[in-house]
Amino acid sequence: MASRYVPALLASSLMAAVSVSTPLWAADLPPKFPNKEIRFVVPWNAGGSNDIAARALAQLAAEQGVRVIVENVPGATGSIGMSKVANAEPDGYMIGMGTSSTLALIAQNLTPLRNEQFAPIARVTTDPLVLLVPSNGPATTLESFINHLKKNPGKVSIGTPGSNNLNHIFAVMTGRVAGVDVIAVPYTGGSKVVADLAGKQIDAAVLKPSESKALIDGGLVKPIAVFASERLKALPDVPTFKEKGFDIFPYGPLVQMAYIVVPAATPAPVRERLIAIFSKAIQSAKFKSSAEDSGAVVDDLTGVNLGREITNVQKSLNEVGKKVFVAEKK
Repeated sequence: MASRYVPALLASSLMAAVSVSTPLWAADLPPKFPNKEIRFVVPWNAGGSNDIAARALAQLAAEQGVRVIVENVPGATGSIGMSKVANAEPDGYMIGMGTSSTLALIAQNLTPLRNEQFAPIARVTTDPLVLLVPSNGPATTLESFINHLKKNPGKVSIGTPGSNNLNHIFAVMTGRVAGVDVIAVPYTGGSKVVADLAGKQIDAAVLKPSESKALIDGGLVKPIAVFASERLKALPDVPTFKEKGFDIFPYGPLVQMAYIVVPAATPAPVRERLIAIFSKAIQSAKFKSSAEDSGAVVDDLTGVNLGREITNVQKSLNEVGKKVFVAEKK
């Protein structure tokens, strides 16, 4: 009778052997990843530069047969949306748009988020920021705006998407160049900032060129200075603070960037597949041309190398955040 059970026992033993030799992550992988839509969380309002970039990448991913759904989850300078990503199932079907703004919050312990909760996929853009004013406002050059600040200490408002981030840092530093305080006005996204700037609800704004290009082209707002070491190809007539004799980087240079991340526990093969999908989209001529026309810089930084860059930016913000925001609160 025992011989009747030998095939069954042998089959059971073979299955056990296969399960031992199979990588642990394989059990969690779908047969073909991705086999359903990927949700792309943008922690800002619709219409801002990160949202525009995410939707462009979604269209380019569709050309590869990958369906990406952009989901806007604004609030708390990106913390709410990125918390959703950090706590998502680590299966590759939810990704998020990390930014230097979130890194600035981490530097100040203003969010429970930590970089260790995420695995880096690909950098989307590096985005120099610009100082803008209403086109028919009281000051339409950097020199006249600095003089306007000096004549109105503590009364000039500068809008930023979010607070305690790079935009906020540059708003504060603009005031310091003039030797005065400014009123930093936080918004939930760049599109709202530039709309209020055009309507003269605020006196100035710190934004990416891509967030303000339509209204710049329409003559409603005017960029008067670039927060960078050199002029931008997209705005060749706009000077840097440095060439006008103003030191906007007294604590060292800062970089505003956007990049794609997944939950830290996402299996390596899934991360590699996502890197392949989004690198192809980011490096496409269509995306690079559109991004660069909007004043952004596109490179090919992914995975571990991107992780190192995030760590370096975090270290810089840890130092600058203390010197800018701690002093501002005193």
